[in-house]
Amino acid sequence: MKRKSARRSKWQDHYTRKAKKEQYPARSVYKLQEIQRKFKLIKKGDRVLDLGCAPGSWLKYAAELTGSAGLLVGIDLKPVTIALPPHVSAVTGDIFAVNGQLQDKIGAGFNVVLSDMAPATTGNKMTDAARSLELCQAALAAADSLLVAGGTFVCKIFQGEDFKTFSDQVKRRYQVCKIFKPQSSRKASKEVFVIGLQKRQEV
Repeated sequence: MKRKSARRSKWQDHYTRKAKKEQYPARSVYKLQEIQRKFKLIKKGDRVLDLGCAPGSWLKYAAELTGSAGLLVGIDLKPVTIALPPHVSAVTGDIFAVNGQLQDKIGAGFNVVLSDMAPATTGNKMTDAARSLELCQAALAAADSLLVAGGTFVCKIFQGEDFKTFSDQVKRRYQVCKIFKPQSSRKASKEVFVIGLQKRQEV
């Protein structure tokens, strides 16, 4: 039993070591890399909004994809302390204020809205799933108003009894809806990503 647990920990740590070697602040960058390889979401010159961006791995990787002609804005309750390229900015603020007091700081007209947000977990699966859903609803509302028609929405959610309700909401807003779990997600994690492609003209 210990041997199996050690093998699992060794595999999980592989991404942590790789992130450190490649100078990303968190292993979560490899989730976005897998999503990008499969769906080709982010293109040169894109405007990208990253919700829950700290510590900055997704911002840094997305900035490489857009190039200097792109524009990236991140928002998180925690400040991003890593050095960011000139075309990237990080705003310290609350996701629930995106469509209110933070609107001027963030802007609009984004091609891609990303959310890797997760709640502080309690260990209770139902509670954690409910808190995850609340963040997902906030991310979807932000995409409704800030994402251009034809744009892309990527959102992490903990699977629970309301998962289908949320994925159905995404399906109504986007021409294509995909469910994807990256290999780099921890095996015990209930997280999956709901990906909306080609936002409809009217939502």
